[in-house]
Amino acid sequence: MGIFSLITGRAGPSGFGSASTAEQVTAGIDASNLTAIVTGGASGIGLETARVLALRRAHVIIAARNMESANAAKQHILKDNETARVDVLKLDLCSLKSIRAFVHSFNALDVPLNILINNAGVMFCPFQLSEDGMEIQFATNHLGHFLLTNLLLEKMKRTARATGVEGRIVNLSSIAHAHTYQSGIRFEKMNDRIGYSDKRAYGQSKLANILHANELSRRLQEEGVNITANSVHPGLIMTPLMRHSAVMMRMLQVFTFFIWKNVPQGAATTCYVALHPRVKGVGGKYYVDCNEMQPSGFARDAVLAKKLWDFSNKLVDSASKP
Repeated sequence: MGIFSLITGRAGPSGFGSASTAEQVTAGIDASNLTAIVTGGASGIGLETARVLALRRAHVIIAARNMESANAAKQHILKDNETARVDVLKLDLCSLKSIRAFVHSFNALDVPLNILINNAGVMFCPFQLSEDGMEIQFATNHLGHFLLTNLLLEKMKRTARATGVEGRIVNLSSIAHAHTYQSGIRFEKMNDRIGYSDKRAYGQSKLANILHANELSRRLQEEGVNITANSVHPGLIMTPLMRHSAVMMRMLQVFTFFIWKNVPQGAATTCYVALHPRVKGVGGKYYVDCNEMQPSGFARDAVLAKKLWDFSNKLVDSASKP
């Protein structure tokens, strides 16, 4: 899968390519026995992902910070699919307190959990710290999803054991994971304003998404749990995620229009990895245009993945102490 395939939309080994849409890659799949959480499901590719999962009859929980937008997203889905099963719950990924509250609210629904799509994120933010004192892109894109996944994992394990149906966790990363800091992850300088780059901080957080999925997959396989974890690059799509760099991105889009996707195409890889039978039993992989691709060297570093896991655990533990 190279630049020619990206431009032409030519299908890869999976039978799909850059031009495939989320509806196309899930055609004929019945997800009526599945429950899925989609973070950031109120807009952009998150909304399209939620819509298509609901179209395939999954019970979808939209997790979003803005409840007005989340409820509007629900109505948008129901408008064309009156039988869709959609719930909305508040989730602010840059707040560990909000994440714990979300999990409490989700558990109160007393439903199973088969699919977790860690889709939400921020991009190219000016330097700032979260309410827990962590660099905002790392906190939102990685650490929030790290804690969310850990808190939901036991529910997913119980669901997989009770139903015999494979659970799937999908982390949305980006090709930008290759454009990170020199050391990959700035463990010792995570919250330093000096040397901060909004672009490299974003790349760092997207690298963390892949490393998280890889280490989680290793642990799940070691435990013998019927749950997979993978990461995906959705492609270049103009969505609200780019609000901090909209002018720059629109200028870039003029000169690189041939590699940009629309939203239905942007949600395709996520939906493919979340639902398609061809991905059954596959874990610790990185997908682009619905096909497995090799990520950067940092993203394949198992030692770095383990170090990030331990680092993330310490951050969550320290932030949780009074």
